[in-house]
Amino acid sequence: MHFDEYKGKTIFVTGAASGIGQAQAVAFADQGANVVGFDLNANGLAETANRMSESAGTFISCIGTVTKEADILSAVQTANNDFGPIDILLNTAGILDDYTPSLETTEDLWDQVLTINLKGMFLVTNQILPQMLKQQRGVIVNMASIAGMVAGGGGAAYTASKHAIIGYTKQLDYDYVAKGIRANAIAPGAIQTPMNAADFAGDGKMAAWVAKETPAGRWAKPEEVASLSLFLASQQADYIHGTVMTIDGGWLAK
Repeated sequence: MHFDEYKGKTIFVTGAASGIGQAQAVAFADQGANVVGFDLNANGLAETANRMSESAGTFISCIGTVTKEADILSAVQTANNDFGPIDILLNTAGILDDYTPSLETTEDLWDQVLTINLKGMFLVTNQILPQMLKQQRGVIVNMASIAGMVAGGGGAAYTASKHAIIGYTKQLDYDYVAKGIRANAIAPGAIQTPMNAADFAGDGKMAAWVAKETPAGRWAKPEEVASLSLFLASQQADYIHGTVMTIDGGWLAK
């Protein structure tokens, strides 16, 4: 898959230290883009940078959290100083809640999951959106989940956060589409990332069960989600607005 249009474009990726975010950062850099990876995990960002050795584009790391406006502002300023205005925002940072049901969800856990998954996306978007509006163009791809469409993909807090992300994405596109902004969400199913390492621990029974329950019969690699991101952010997808693209091996078709 090759997209000449990404050469020289500035891409801002949250959660770029591992999993889907790391795969997205590598995929866009491979297309010649200038990629800014934002994450709290410095070692993970260094690993992402190491994967860029043969990339046609450029990658810089910005250490920080999506929950602190000062960290976000610093990263955005670095992106602007090094590469110019941000063209594409990939809001991928997020955490799980270990499938915790409501009565077992503490207020601290609820706040942590909603703050990172939802409020963090809102804070990053609002820091970058003004420059997109100024240049009258910009693409935003938010990471949702099949847990944002059905129950069972997470616990109370995670499922609530992913449902909210889908609603936020639709409203974001609706409010700014006439000003050149395009926002969509991706809803992955079973993706083999470090965040899901617990499913593969021990005898891997949970991972095997998930694969069996997935019509495609397997987990996906994060690179497959990155490939979908390349298409969804491209001009080829210019008429796709405020929607949710599932990549779940047929899970929701059951």
